[in-house]
Amino acid sequence: MKNPEIMDLYSDYLLSSFSTATSVNLSQMLDGLISHDKISRFLGQKKLEPKDFWKLVKPLIRKIESNDAVLVIDDTIEEKPYTTENDIVCWHWDHSKDMNVKGINIVNFLYCSKTINGEEVNLPVSFQIIEKNERYYDVVSQKTKRRSATSKNEILREHLRNIVQLNRLVFKYLSWDIWFSSADNFDYVHKVLKKYFVSALKSNRTFALSMEEKRQGKFVNIDSINMESNRIYKVWLKGLDFETHLIKQVFTNEDGSNGVSYLITNDLELSFEQICTIYKKRWNVEVFHKSLKQNVLLEKSPTKYEVTQSNHIFASLIAFCKLEILKYKENMNHFQIKSRLYLCAIKAAFKELQTIKINYSTVIPIKSRPLAIT
Repeated sequence: MKNPEIMDLYSDYLLSSFSTATSVNLSQMLDGLISHDKISRFLGQKKLEPKDFWKLVKPLIRKIESNDAVLVIDDTIEEKPYTTENDIVCWHWDHSKDMNVKGINIVNFLYCSKTINGEEVNLPVSFQIIEKNERYYDVVSQKTKRRSATSKNEILREHLRNIVQLNRLVFKYLSWDIWFSSADNFDYVHKVLKKYFVSALKSNRTFALSMEEKRQGKFVNIDSINMESNRIYKVWLKGLDFETHLIKQVFTNEDGSNGVSYLITNDLELSFEQICTIYKKRWNVEVFHKSLKQNVLLEKSPTKYEVTQSNHIFASLIAFCKLEILKYKENMNHFQIKSRLYLCAIKAAFKELQTIKINYSTVIPIKSRPLAIT
């Protein structure tokens, strides 16, 4: 990475700013000590990759590494409705909105661990920006569309290989939502990585209740049997040749309605409560995505090119890591820290306004002012 000191300044700027992140704004904040052209050139350097990110966060990760840690995987969309379309700013299916949205799709790998004092720390260890660099003709819509040459599941397995075999990251469990719960992913984690998974399944997935039924091809849908809550079922998921445990989790939504999720794991020693507790950590990635968008200006960069857009995302992830460390040191959550900075900014602005008013009243007598200023 060229000019790492500018990365440090730029990520600090993302933490302390409350408006659009621009090179001009940062240069002005530094009283011109660094020109906006130099900052722009920094963002326009060679695209920073996940391996560059690991080099920066590795010292922090090693301090909180734990044998019982959970690696949570999920993707998010940084919406860019008014930005010119390119290979990374394009249309993606948003499961939360049940529609296509224009933006940048990012697959994140969040490491959830605890300090010696029992404080929970969540830090990203890798990421991948989805590039739809292939064009194809869609017969149904009769339009030329974009697609990625590599699927998200292939991206997941490639990053896990790097994280486990190259980076030697220590953790016990992997967790993800239904969108990554393919048989290939389960098989890879169990046989190649030798790790445990605790993940959600769609209700239409099929399984056998015994190895004999599996050999006979007697598979049933999850939602076709009356599963009891608080009970563990031994099952053989279709496409897998090893035993797993399946549970039905019933929970209450915010609107008071009941929700149901089906969780599967290859750790046959876990109790029902332990399976639910581990999967609950998947919520940490939702909090992570929310903080990225609201606290470190992930979506507030007017950059136009793929390289600058990618490097801004890289800097936002670094800013999040700084915010997470501040959370631990200050015993405040991300939004409390941001509110604290905002209050300091308001106080500074108010103080400057009083100075301006004093200077203004010395030039124009109060009686002759067109407007009453108090």
